[in-house]
Amino acid sequence: MSLTAVLIVVLAAVLIGAFGIRVSRTTSDFYVASRTVSPLWNASAIGGEYLSAASFLGVAGLILSFGADMLWLPVGWTGGYLVLLVLVSAPLRRSGAYTLPDFAEARLESMTVRRTASGLVVLIGWLYLMPQFQSAGLVLREITGAPPWAGGLLVAVVVAVNVLSGGMRSITFVQAFQYWLKLTALAVPLVFLLMAWKADGAPAISPQDAAAWQAPLGGGREYGLYSTYSLILATFLGTMGLPHVLVRFYTNPDGRAARRTTLVVLTLLGAFYLLPALYGWLGRLYVPDLARTDAVVLTLPGRMVGGTLGDLLTALVTAGAFAAFLSTSSGLTVSVAGVLAQDLLRGGVRSFRIATVLAVVVPLTLALWARELPVADVVGLAFAVAASSFCPLLVLGIWWRRLSTTGALAGLFVGGGLACAAVLVTIVGGPHEGLANALLAQPAAWTVPIAFTVMITVSFVTPHRVPAGVARTMVRLHTPEDLNLDRGDWRPRSS
Repeated sequence: MSLTAVLIVVLAAVLIGAFGIRVSRTTSDFYVASRTVSPLWNASAIGGEYLSAASFLGVAGLILSFGADMLWLPVGWTGGYLVLLVLVSAPLRRSGAYTLPDFAEARLESMTVRRTASGLVVLIGWLYLMPQFQSAGLVLREITGAPPWAGGLLVAVVVAVNVLSGGMRSITFVQAFQYWLKLTALAVPLVFLLMAWKADGAPAISPQDAAAWQAPLGGGREYGLYSTYSLILATFLGTMGLPHVLVRFYTNPDGRAARRTTLVVLTLLGAFYLLPALYGWLGRLYVPDLARTDAVVLTLPGRMVGGTLGDLLTALVTAGAFAAFLSTSSGLTVSVAGVLAQDLLRGGVRSFRIATVLAVVVPLTLALWARELPVADVVGLAFAVAASSFCPLLVLGIWWRRLSTTGALAGLFVGGGLACAAVLVTIVGGPHEGLANALLAQPAAWTVPIAFTVMITVSFVTPHRVPAGVARTMVRLHTPEDLNLDRGDWRPRSS
């Protein structure tokens, strides 16, 4: 049943994506759906691509392992959109750019800044794609016994086909459908799980276990308080630096629609994130010693309900998990491919398609080679890199006219470089001891302040490197779009 559910989800994704072929003709269709997506449709698509394997599987697994402390993950991932709404969404939409590197060059008038931003977009995208492929391998292995690489390869092929077919317009249809599928796939089984829990006498977590598991901060881990606050900082500030999230605001017709989209997204995410926490709590009651905690969502229906109904519920959850892999991977692939096509290739639809293949092959290879970590931990590292690089660039670039080209470059290299180094050591080098482990596994608490400090300090000492056209750019970013300014699509100099 679970394998049939996976095949149905894959087939639905391909068929819905094929519809995009009929309406995708121009470069603007491929990159930003010609900026014609309505707020509700766009919010559903954002929910589809934002709620990744980390949200669908990883949050419940971490709550099972570490308890209430991990509730900060969904709180931070949802709250990050509030920061995005207040500080970034409308000005970014008014910039007229296609990608984050486009915005960086338009604001700072520097190809060097653009290339640096391009490299960071690709790194963040690959870092985010890697756990999607690893989790797909985990799910397919759980239901069929297939080798770990099979699930990742299946997701990579389907994503590549969809993106190659119709670009952003195509995957918008797919991702909107997949958000509602994921919500249903968690909500319906949860009703039956809670009924089974009630019929079992409504057991509670033992007092001995609850003392540490229900701790609001620290969770009984070494340096847990530091790790918690660092995680909160990464998730709140990292959302605005995720390329597959930001590109969605270029698809709205105007800045007002971008703000409305963000409000709807907050509602959709809040509804979804109520569910994984309950799965983690039930997992602590019924499968506390599960070897791979990311599998708790897949395991509970069979353990608590059983029989044919349990198999049907497991199939539904499995379908939702694959929808999570496909939707997030699609958005990330479009973002990475857009940057590769513009900055490494010649631009246009043909280059976009070549870049799409590169965008999925590299993280698929990394997923097979790198050691496995809890999926939510790896995604948290991607947030830390985004918070340490693009967050200061966007906040200062939009709201501080004295940001200089040299200051922006220094902040990107120092903040992004330190965060990337911590991520590399964590993923490749394995766990460390004591404070070093906490600092490397959750680097945002020290890399984000360093990035802001470096960017501001260097800008103060290099006032001659403030872009000459900063006044015109700031007017464009902050003037309401109903005023008739000449805002045409911004084109990078390299094209």
